[in-house]
Amino acid sequence: MRRAGASVLALVLSAVAALAVPAAASAHGLGGLTNLPMPGWLFLVAAAVVLIVSFLALAVLWPEPRLSPPDAGRPMPGPMQRVILSRAAEVALRVVGLTLFALVWSAAAFGSPRGFLNLAPTFVYVVFWVGLGVLVVLVGDVWASLDPWRTVTDVVAWIGRRLGVRPAVSEYPDSLGVKPAVVLLVAFVALELVYDDPANPRVLAVAILVYSLVTWTGAAVFGREAWRRNGDGFALYFSLLSKLALVGTRVRDGRREALFRRPLAPLTAVDHRRGIVAFLAVMLGSVAFDGFSASSWWQDLMLDLQVRLGSSAWVDEAQMLVTLAALLGTITLVWLIFTLAVREARHIGGPTVGDAGVFVYSFIPIAFVYSIAHYVTYLIVQGQSAIQLLSDPYARGWDLIGSAGFEPKLDVLTPNETWYIQAVVLVAGHVAALIVAHDRAVELAPSPRIALRTQYATLALMVLYTIGGIWILTLT
Repeated sequence: MRRAGASVLALVLSAVAALAVPAAASAHGLGGLTNLPMPGWLFLVAAAVVLIVSFLALAVLWPEPRLSPPDAGRPMPGPMQRVILSRAAEVALRVVGLTLFALVWSAAAFGSPRGFLNLAPTFVYVVFWVGLGVLVVLVGDVWASLDPWRTVTDVVAWIGRRLGVRPAVSEYPDSLGVKPAVVLLVAFVALELVYDDPANPRVLAVAILVYSLVTWTGAAVFGREAWRRNGDGFALYFSLLSKLALVGTRVRDGRREALFRRPLAPLTAVDHRRGIVAFLAVMLGSVAFDGFSASSWWQDLMLDLQVRLGSSAWVDEAQMLVTLAALLGTITLVWLIFTLAVREARHIGGPTVGDAGVFVYSFIPIAFVYSIAHYVTYLIVQGQSAIQLLSDPYARGWDLIGSAGFEPKLDVLTPNETWYIQAVVLVAGHVAALIVAHDRAVELAPSPRIALRTQYATLALMVLYTIGGIWILTLT
């Protein structure tokens, strides 16, 4: 047993070290900070110490589960309930989502072909992908109402009912799990990180159209809710992130109610759907690769490949293939490390400890903080451009909402302030993940002592992910 645990820890160490190559630096992080109050390596040590101390504190102070059930919380006051759950609020969000969808797609298809003048690239990659992720963590899964793909399918279904049309719907197969959502999410991050011109508005227009056709076809074949729950990559992504929110809804006695949730409680839910670990691995691995791909080592590799191929017509395709392979390799590595850590916990604690589906939601805080740490400056600085572009989405000289003359403020945060935010959120996210995994273990393991032993590999995983994340953010 000790030999098995040592082998897992060694594998985790080597894997995370591979993710945290000394030359790595985040594409949207800082890198090269020289005026910090203490050496960079001390931050790495401090982060590791915080996690280890947190682990020991959990061992002493958390002998029994405290987070479950997943819907634990207290109902909101009546007036808040009525506003949040009102039909008017739902309709308003639906209209906003559908309007923005039409605006962004039409800008991508018919607006300026130059990405920095077109609303679509900034909106898709900054406001939607990063900003909406922050929003659902703060206020809950508003994407469920904003989602334009859902609104279109609901409207079509309503019209069908009015006309007496009942489409034949196939039962969603359990064997598929969330694999379609994995494929769609991988396709999106590959467009962003692999394709050589991801900000090309016309490319975005085609990508949005393809995603729409796949989503609406899936909803037509398997039913709106079944597809949205399992096959829609964005719906699943924002739904998982929203489990970190302190506000949410639940159904009690057939009645839906809004509530203030117990922190981290939704992360104790069990999810045995096929592909769910792979989906979380895409969420985390894609951000890790984004930082890695900005390193001088990776840039030198791409330059060397270009030199070797010379004037070959296939140089761009070769670079994209290598990048895609590296992206998929990073995602696979994240999946493998987590799977082995859970397998080690099960080996120590026995069948009652459960499997990856029991611990998979502990991955969510890590995926979120990796995103925040890597993209905080990207969101704050580049996100301001959306204020300008919303007034003139097609680059026609318009000023629809009076913000065309808005000047982005580029020095909202100093480099050191940004660095502190990045380091703190990385450590906090991993501590939260430790808490969730520990709570699950003490609930399922035969004894608190065994529960603690099952989490040794998880502790190593969290420590090394944290160190790797900070390393990627700071080293050039």
